[in-house]
Amino acid sequence: MMSNILNINNQEYTVSDDLLTMPLLKYLRESLHLTGTKNGCEMGLCGTCTVVIDGKATKACRTPLKRIIGKNIITIEGISFTNGKLHPIQQAFVDCGAIQCGFCTPGMVLSAYSLLIVNDNPTRDEVAKALRGNLCRCTGYQQIIDAVIEAPKIAKKMKVKLIAGCLQ
Repeated sequence: MMSNILNINNQEYTVSDDLLTMPLLKYLRESLHLTGTKNGCEMGLCGTCTVVIDGKATKACRTPLKRIIGKNIITIEGISFTNGKLHPIQQAFVDCGAIQCGFCTPGMVLSAYSLLIVNDNPTRDEVAKALRGNLCRCTGYQQIIDAVIEAPKIAKKMKVKLIAGCLQ
């Protein structure tokens, strides 16, 4: 018998067979009470539910649990450091004024993280492309792009790596 193990923020969770068709978004919010992953449209269009699965930004609302058994998932709760300090990407969003209402911010941060772990010196065009699946209704994209460009510099100042806090 194969067990249904999910690795979320570097912690293992066993999922019963009857939950395998449940979307990851619902499981995160209702079963694990990880409410940082937002429910925006439930159609994979807005990006508020973005998480990182095996290094790739993925829409949690469109991802059934059965497709991610054995994979590594990072949510916004796993991105900050265990000592409570903000991750450099989160700090960059604050410093660059890239948040207003904050509803889209977790998805934006995780999309940016997915980019920066493979390219820590992206161009503005590369950042815009990485964020194209995330919608923001109030801040404006220039400050968000500025934040993603700034994050690696903040990591250097903080003397930390860009890897998620839950993995350190």
